[in-house]
Amino acid sequence: MTVLLTGDWSPFGKDDYFRRFEVYSMGWPNDINLDSLSLTSSNFGGPLAVMRDRNKVVKVQGGGKPVISMYSSSGNFISSIIWNSGKIVKLGWSSLCDLLCILEDGHVLIYDMFSNFQHRVSMGQEAQDTKVLDAKIFNTASGTGVAVLTTTHRIFLVNSVREAKVRRLPEVPGVHNAPTAWTVVCEDRHCRVLFARERDLYSLNEGETHPHPLTIELGDETCTIIEMAVSSNYERVAIFTDRGKLWIGSSDLKKCTRLYDTRSANLPTQLVWCGVDAVVINWGLHLELVGPFEESLHYNYDETVFCIQEVDCIRVVSSQSMDIIQKVPEVVRNIFGINSTAAGSYLLEASKQYQKKNHRANEYLHLVKPKLFLAVRQCIEAAGHEFKAETQKMLMKAAQFGKTYLDDCSPENYVTMIRVLRCLNAVRHPNVGMPITYNQLQILTLQGLMELQMIRRNHFLALDLATFLKMPDSSKIRLHWACYKVEHSKLNDELVAKEIAEKIGSSRDVSYIKIAKKAADCGRNDLAIKLIEYEPRANLQVPLLLRLGEDQTALIKAIESGNTDLVYAVLLHMKENMPLGKFQMEIRSFPLAQALYLKYCRLHNKDMLKDVYIQEDDHKSQAECYIRESFDPKNSSTREASLVAAEESYKRAKLDLNATLCEEHLRLSKYQRNLEDKFKRDFFGKSLHDTLKLLLTMQEVKLADKLRHEYKVPDRRYWWLRVKVLGELGAWSDLEKLSKSKKSPIGYEPFVEVCWKHGNRYEAQKYLPKVKDDVKVEYLTKLGMFEEAAQMAFEQKDLEGLRFIESKCDPSFADKVASFIRQLSK
Repeated sequence: MTVLLTGDWSPFGKDDYFRRFEVYSMGWPNDINLDSLSLTSSNFGGPLAVMRDRNKVVKVQGGGKPVISMYSSSGNFISSIIWNSGKIVKLGWSSLCDLLCILEDGHVLIYDMFSNFQHRVSMGQEAQDTKVLDAKIFNTASGTGVAVLTTTHRIFLVNSVREAKVRRLPEVPGVHNAPTAWTVVCEDRHCRVLFARERDLYSLNEGETHPHPLTIELGDETCTIIEMAVSSNYERVAIFTDRGKLWIGSSDLKKCTRLYDTRSANLPTQLVWCGVDAVVINWGLHLELVGPFEESLHYNYDETVFCIQEVDCIRVVSSQSMDIIQKVPEVVRNIFGINSTAAGSYLLEASKQYQKKNHRANEYLHLVKPKLFLAVRQCIEAAGHEFKAETQKMLMKAAQFGKTYLDDCSPENYVTMIRVLRCLNAVRHPNVGMPITYNQLQILTLQGLMELQMIRRNHFLALDLATFLKMPDSSKIRLHWACYKVEHSKLNDELVAKEIAEKIGSSRDVSYIKIAKKAADCGRNDLAIKLIEYEPRANLQVPLLLRLGEDQTALIKAIESGNTDLVYAVLLHMKENMPLGKFQMEIRSFPLAQALYLKYCRLHNKDMLKDVYIQEDDHKSQAECYIRESFDPKNSSTREASLVAAEESYKRAKLDLNATLCEEHLRLSKYQRNLEDKFKRDFFGKSLHDTLKLLLTMQEVKLADKLRHEYKVPDRRYWWLRVKVLGELGAWSDLEKLSKSKKSPIGYEPFVEVCWKHGNRYEAQKYLPKVKDDVKVEYLTKLGMFEEAAQMAFEQKDLEGLRFIESKCDPSFADKVASFIRQLSK
């Protein structure tokens, strides 16, 4: 069994091995001929894109337009593009399986793997004007970048096609000579270009104006650099010359680990890295692997092959098969290596013998027991690196066998690897066609793998795997599937909405609004409206309904939610997008909405408020609007007009009393304007009371009397006003005359009060005899006449009055008041 497992191993140096194994028998069309095609592939076992190589002379069959065909790694057809958008300089893939088509005119057209156009990126005006000669596609921390070489031999670069910011790199001296080779190196979010012109090497860095000359020893002063390749981690670079020399070293070119002579006069078709352990030279019918030290290895093929560089291996594609060539992982080498003494190797043999019920199982177990924990871990890890299910099972059985002899061995690693293997086997199946390795999965992560399955539209596989792996974000997969269904399903809207609702249910993790927005973006408004009905949150429903023109439905949803802010938002949207009359008719059917709209108008737009009242024939409310306008200081010049309008509205509303009040106020306003003209004082806008007070203050008593009689001001109110004004003026003689003119309708207490308030006790005493007896004690006390007040209170047997006096009088008089209280208390 071990011999079979290591049969595809080839020694590479002293201790290492490389292995080549077939992953797929290609399923693409029989008439495909890779000799005449150019091929490119996405990373992590991604899809392939092929088109006719324009540099090769072949017989053209069918139409004259180029066709880009896309296949899975197993050769299953995915989609195709009949190309009519300009000359393609370079084809490649982004890290998210988008096809990048770099054109001669300096544009990058981006398609998904199903031939749907996504967007266009420009490499700048200069690149458009001078035309693109060559291009490179590379991966960075921020996404997938593109660098283009123009016919003027200038290089322009973007670090991410998602956020294309074009950077112009320094110009290399000798613009008339094209570079013989160039490549991109990325380090810590910074990209630079290695630029070779014949034997001269330069480093072109972002943000700098001059290139940096570089020097390396190539073993021949007259050679020309014709090819360069950078490892996936950008730490190593390989440089190939026209004399067949291969230079291998660090990407900064400061350290050379090997200068290898291929002794070949032919030019290679490809130069790629197999992980970081070997450089692969593709000679067409055979591959030469060259290590950084003294290692080398050859693989022969019967037909032309293409090599696809991955982070830990290469994929080799031919018309018949797809192979993987990789360095044998150390843990696998330790377990399956001939005469291996590794703990995992002993445990595997013990497990095999145990299954055969051979007593030798105990002997192997005894050998491995001191390192049993390590052995279990090695078997679990080695299983992850294997592609064949039989080998995986054999290693996992060995790990399970070893676990039974460990008391404190956690099952977590074992269970996790079981899940990971099932996941890997599922995506490696030819129907899916994603030959990802365990090392690649460690870099991509399970989350990234799920996202790639969504991009490939393997939604149900992704959902099954996410459920099996107990990943928390399966809702993201459902959402992506629903959006895809909306965009591509040919079923009627009712069936699509029903199918989506059945699959998603009432899960709050999936937003129906996002699905509905996708439907709206695709022009399927009826479907969007049906999907909105499944969204329970009104604050999410309403904005999209408004966008779709479903104003009335949005208003109903907002009202049902009880959220007044949401109702206001709908009302303002409707008002801005409807004729005013139609808007007002629409909201009449919704009392709450109309009430909120009126409140809004009352606060922010009085004219709109009147328009509503006019529309509704609400004359009373119209009149109230006019009255509020008349009292606004800004509208002093139009006050009479507002009052006239208010009077007319009250009449139409048959509110005669209100109309009369408006008429009287209008007369008062006119009278006030006359007074202003006569006295040059501010009368306009004052109330009747304030107008009378101002006239009395000006001692225009006759005019005040006339105005008082005209508006039938009650005697008590008028006398109060006169007494108050005379007190403020200090007109004590006029106050006395008033008190004697006729019997006061307000009594004489106000006279005493006014005199006392303005500090004139003498005048106040004149009116004390006329004050009522029941309040005389209070006023005597206010005026400081404590003895008279106390005597009167004693005579009236008024204990409360005496206590009031006691609280106000001097201490010298308090004893006498106290004696009065004692006498009355007996």
